[in-house]
Amino acid sequence: MRVFRHFAPSEQPLMLAIGNFDGVHLGHQAVLARLRDQALAQGMVPAVMTFEPHPREFFTPLSAPTRLTSLREKLELFAEAGVEHAYLCRFNRQFAGMRAAHFMQEVLRPMGVRSILVGEDFRFGAAREGTLEDLAGHGFAVERLQDVMVEGERVSSTAIREALAAGDLAHAGRLLGRTYSISGHVAHGDKLGRELGYPTANIYMLHERPPLFGIYAVKLEGLGDKDLPGVASLGVRPTVKQGAKPLLEVHLFDFDRDIYGCHVRVHFLKKLRDETKFPDLEALKRQIAADEQAARDYFKTTP
Repeated sequence: MRVFRHFAPSEQPLMLAIGNFDGVHLGHQAVLARLRDQALAQGMVPAVMTFEPHPREFFTPLSAPTRLTSLREKLELFAEAGVEHAYLCRFNRQFAGMRAAHFMQEVLRPMGVRSILVGEDFRFGAAREGTLEDLAGHGFAVERLQDVMVEGERVSSTAIREALAAGDLAHAGRLLGRTYSISGHVAHGDKLGRELGYPTANIYMLHERPPLFGIYAVKLEGLGDKDLPGVASLGVRPTVKQGAKPLLEVHLFDFDRDIYGCHVRVHFLKKLRDETKFPDLEALKRQIAADEQAARDYFKTTP
């Protein structure tokens, strides 16, 4: 997959899907599957335009929704879905103020866009003035895909965030079509886990507002043919820090290897408890031992 940070013209006509695609959930996957199949059938390139940062992060950063996927994760999922061109649109004040007509004539048409696929609530241009009817009126073939429903519920990034915040990983997984995960590089930490007898891999996260917090049974992907079981803490470590940024720490069972710098993916399988502030390190150590045992018990009883 080719990634563009500008509106480069394509040598072949494009079929384009436009959206934020946060989470790349089942609804997004339906759009991408339709995009891939129809583009290949019609001799066009399946392409996606997405925005960085998320428009709500630009307009209202303090109240913007948490990210389900980092940009890298989103691009990886695009590639897996068969997208050939990904256009990363820098969302800034200039782009936010672009009129719909200008976007169609000065962005989409020079890119070589012939056909556009979008979700049900799609609008574009300054103040969301542009509609699918406007696109059709300017000569673009357009298709609006209906929402995907799971057990009577509309699949949405908002519903997934709510499920993750409530600790309902199974429900989030049903809407995503996969287990929820966070990927990143293993970075050096303050080595407190090692001092307590529970060494951890600290996963560097690009965003400081994850959609879930707490202690979890997890599996870690990226260190071999098999995913490795463990227990993870995602939070601000109130027992040892004040005002700290969220940190994802993973203690792998029966594992002793230097993995600094490795890029890994942490799959969240079961929430064990909320993050808690303990009176001292001894109390914290006892709870870590209980968390490890709870996670081991989970893996013994769960296929």
